[in-house]
Amino acid sequence: MTENYFNYFTEIEEHFQRARGTGLFLLSPLDWALIETWKNAGIPLEAVMRGIDAAFEKWRGRPAQARIHRINSLAYCAQAVMAEAQAMVNANLAGSTKATKENAPPFSLDEVREFVAGNARVVRQAGHEDLATSLEGMDLDALYRDLEQFEQRLTALEEKLIARLRSSASDEALFEARRTLDRELKPYRGKMTADQLAMLEKQFLERKLLEAAKLPRLSLFYLHP
Repeated sequence: MTENYFNYFTEIEEHFQRARGTGLFLLSPLDWALIETWKNAGIPLEAVMRGIDAAFEKWRGRPAQARIHRINSLAYCAQAVMAEAQAMVNANLAGSTKATKENAPPFSLDEVREFVAGNARVVRQAGHEDLATSLEGMDLDALYRDLEQFEQRLTALEEKLIARLRSSASDEALFEARRTLDRELKPYRGKMTADQLAMLEKQFLERKLLEAAKLPRLSLFYLHP
């Protein structure tokens, strides 16, 4: 499973759909933000898969009258995912970062070139000339051989882009994003710690800022060949 680690988002989305038994089910912005918090926290893909399965197994074990409402968010699985992640750590099985670097990536160098060039065009059109130039100036041949360093560079540029968007966003826009998050997260707050909620809010707001500006994510995790 580690060779598909850069497909982190799509792997989780597809696994949740299979567990739920509804292939057409679309994840919400809250779900995508939650996946981002897991990715940034280094939660192995296998732990997320196991957690989803455990959450659905627990739900299906309930009496029929207690299963009136279906599981409509990954947030329902949050506690189970963290439990599985801790179990993997305890068993010395968590080694996703090392495996990511050692295994062949699930995308080609040509796909990477197209991804970076496309992002540079969009970023330039939005007025961020310096960031576009930085993307275009990357030595993709060398970085493709060291994906950990490549991802770190892309993340640094993305963080700079988000910081600009946050500083220029109106108070009303930020308030509306937080209100939307509170509404969607309300049924699941008891399943997360304060730190997890803070991370989730950060990722959710960042996604909203990029979506509002029609700007892409620069991370390789968003390269879907």
